[in-house]
Amino acid sequence: MTATFERPPTATEAVITELRRLLVTGDLAPGSPVRQEALAERLGVSRVPLREALKVLEGEGQVQYHRHRGYVVSELSVDDLVEVYRMRELLEAEAIRVAVPRLTDADIVAISSASRDVDDAGQRGDLAGMTTANRDFHFLLFDAAAMPRLSRMLRGLWDATDVYRSVYFAGSDNRACVMHEHAALLDALESRDVRRAIAAQAEHRNHSVAAVTTALTSR
Repeated sequence: MTATFERPPTATEAVITELRRLLVTGDLAPGSPVRQEALAERLGVSRVPLREALKVLEGEGQVQYHRHRGYVVSELSVDDLVEVYRMRELLEAEAIRVAVPRLTDADIVAISSASRDVDDAGQRGDLAGMTTANRDFHFLLFDAAAMPRLSRMLRGLWDATDVYRSVYFAGSDNRACVMHEHAALLDALESRDVRRAIAAQAEHRNHSVAAVTTALTSR
């Protein structure tokens, strides 16, 4: 058997990962300027990979470039949230429809393990860790559909809304709800029940939209 090795991330990829973490934790808050020189020094990189990373985030709508101000972290928008989640609704339902009949026992074990990681991070109040574990939980399911284009599209939508997810995870009641909803989804997956799995994911997603919308409109 030929061994396979994952290549290490490029400097730009590493910076993107760290910028996403700063967005999720609120270190880069909505509406705040991105001070590139200070940020590059903080991350220990040159301005080149930082600029490349910011262009990626700009394409996702997470930062905006203003000619005389430079990059600014995008403000959170209910309209943006609803649009992205509507697109997720369509794509995730198809991914689940294809994935569930293909799930192996090993897949279920991996998804269950990821669910425990979400719970552990949530109980610690670790928003960045919960965001990462939550993504792993869902994409173990989506990727089981073996539809790489669909998975790439979903990843792009999730990348664009991690900051909204952090608003949701900030509430302890919401974190408890996530644990309950993941358990319901996992139960449907263990039963290989496509219809119930799609419904569980829809309820999970819709509750997130409602809670984040309330949080944004009450500010």
